[in-house]
Amino acid sequence: MQHHDFPSLPHESAAPCLRCCAPGASLWQARRAFLRLGGAAALAGAGGAALAQVDVGSGSRLRQLVPAQTLEEAAVEQYQQLLAKAKSQGALAPAGNPQLQRLHVIAQRLIPYAQSWNERARSWRWEVNLIGSKEINAFCMPGGKIAFYTGILDKLALTDDETAMIMGHEMAHALREHSREQLAKSQATNIGLSLGAQLLGLGDLGNAAAKVGAQLLSLQFSRSDESDADLVGLEMAARAGYNPQAAVTLWQKMGKETGGSGGGLAFLSTHPSGPDRIRELQRNVPKVDGLYRQARK
Repeated sequence: MQHHDFPSLPHESAAPCLRCCAPGASLWQARRAFLRLGGAAALAGAGGAALAQVDVGSGSRLRQLVPAQTLEEAAVEQYQQLLAKAKSQGALAPAGNPQLQRLHVIAQRLIPYAQSWNERARSWRWEVNLIGSKEINAFCMPGGKIAFYTGILDKLALTDDETAMIMGHEMAHALREHSREQLAKSQATNIGLSLGAQLLGLGDLGNAAAKVGAQLLSLQFSRSDESDADLVGLEMAARAGYNPQAAVTLWQKMGKETGGSGGGLAFLSTHPSGPDRIRELQRNVPKVDGLYRQARK
């Protein structure tokens, strides 16, 4: 893989999972250019939506206890703080970085298929950044804020197809509002509120969401959330023309990297790469293979 000359960011506790802005001197201009490209791609794909091929059911109603907009605003603030820290340490990839450009291309292909999973995604200001770090990690925060660490690209020698599977998985966490759901569960427990009390109009959870801060980078997703994100990400990537078989090879690589134990790494400790996960993906690859073949025509 390509050598990077920007220093690594010290180890961070990051989200259980990993949006699109090209940083640098012309930050705003690069960001607008990327968003225009993403918007054009979305318009091109808007008429091609079809029924989902994977079965993940509807999301938990519990997430409705936390205002989506409030959580997305908190995510933007936390994301900008993370980028500012990385930039101050010279670890934020500049606009011309080849791996960052590669991530932008993949995001541009995936984004058009996001809104069919969440209507709010129509108004999200998607961002993707690359942070120089040996850590194997990537995430997507509520509202479409994506980051990859160079460690996950370099150590696993990811192909474009495999990278798309990770990005699709992370986007799926945001689209399926898993952070919103987990925050609702944890905050309701912490402040002793019942579901019934919230439905009667108490606003404590909304206030808690506004103060969530770094919690968004440490929330633990359930096994069900992970399976959900695997399948939604698999379908999105297949629709975008990425080989769904790469989801299997990706997790095989993950398992080899740590011997299946997670190795204390942030991404792998929250994304176990065991045989059950691989078997579930193998069962679902045939469901989306036709979408992939159609996209490649």
